[in-house]
Amino acid sequence: MRSYRYLLILVCLLAIRPCLAQTGKDVYPDYLQPDHAINAITMVMVHDVVSPPVAARYYAYCTLGAYNIVSANDKKVPPLQRFIKSYKPSGVLDTIHYSYDYRIAAYYSMLEIAKLMLPSGFMLKDDEDAFVQLLQKTRVPQKTIDNSVKVGILAANDIINYSKTDHYGHLSALKRYTPLKEEGKWYPTPPGYFEAVEPNWKTIRTMLIDSSNQFKPKPLIPFSKDTTSKFYKGVKEVYDISKHLTPEQINIALFWDCNPFAITTSGHMAIGYKKISPGGHWMHITGLVTQQAHLSFDKSVVALALVGSTLMDAFISCWEEKYDSNRIRPETYIDRYIDVKWQPVLQTPPFPEYTSGHAVISNAAAEVLTYLMGDNFTYNDNTEIPFGSGQRAFKSFRAAAAEASMSRFYGGIHYMESITNGNVQGVAVGNNVISKIKKAGITPFEHN
Repeated sequence: MRSYRYLLILVCLLAIRPCLAQTGKDVYPDYLQPDHAINAITMVMVHDVVSPPVAARYYAYCTLGAYNIVSANDKKVPPLQRFIKSYKPSGVLDTIHYSYDYRIAAYYSMLEIAKLMLPSGFMLKDDEDAFVQLLQKTRVPQKTIDNSVKVGILAANDIINYSKTDHYGHLSALKRYTPLKEEGKWYPTPPGYFEAVEPNWKTIRTMLIDSSNQFKPKPLIPFSKDTTSKFYKGVKEVYDISKHLTPEQINIALFWDCNPFAITTSGHMAIGYKKISPGGHWMHITGLVTQQAHLSFDKSVVALALVGSTLMDAFISCWEEKYDSNRIRPETYIDRYIDVKWQPVLQTPPFPEYTSGHAVISNAAAEVLTYLMGDNFTYNDNTEIPFGSGQRAFKSFRAAAAEASMSRFYGGIHYMESITNGNVQGVAVGNNVISKIKKAGITPFEHN
């Protein structure tokens, strides 16, 4: 992984243009692209096999220090507390009277927050050092570097203190989750039979939405083994399409897999594969479209912070329902009552089925990106290339969200009901976020 990060640094070196002290806020060197810091953070999360809801939490906090620094230096960017009501500013950035480059400080703060929060965050010290060396090689004055790093650390510590109040530290003290063996309830699935992921995640404080249960989806169809029931027909849909998947549907399922730790078995040997999380995929989309649209540094940071916070809230909303309804996965039902030898295209994730996490978080992120960047924004998504898939083209963020949602049906891990109602839930989360940021004064971006 370290060699991968250094390759990125080498690419940045080759692309350097001495424009750091040359222009205003809208022109800046490639190595200050905020998404480069996000990519470095993602690689550490992949190394640590961070679960999807926890990854979204990390992305949210890692971008908030940068947002605060940008807001302190760009009066067009409203203060964080205008839309994240639980955040109480310490005022530390208001006390700084020495000169610094706010972009350097913002970039550094993202790495610093991740370094302090992630289990293997110490690995990001290499990225921080390499970043400073790049600045030195481009003749940024050492005093500017030192002062900017100091501001980045101050902003990071402020957000770290804020993160400690969201109840994450209390999760380990809560009652341990025991799967229910009742019919219709979720139970661990092969090949890993992993324990439930974050069953108490609804206790985490939300960012912008009011509460974890603010957007409860429609009640699910009651469990039934009756072959004439609606539930059985929903299961049969999953089973039937798995027998007739087209190559394109299989590609869609694999492209959006985003399973942080998938296992492949061969005889008595099990091989694990580490991949990006669903939230990481949407953070990467955000980064690539901000570059494609040639957004300013400030707008790029705002976009990453808003999508990160939206993802965190969307996961909290979705996880509230998952463990409340505790619904059985298609794999379990089909193996018990239809076909004992059946296997889904994708490995079934270790948590209850309803609603689809991909549907909720993808639609929430897509709504926010559509508000910021506009509808019909075309782009090529190359997120999955490092993880074994190619790239896919999309005509809008909503089209990408729709495909991400359907990928779970093609993959055999969700019923269509979970996808349909998850789409509605995600759109509701996204629209609520938009209403909060509009009220705070964040307007759609003008871009090329």
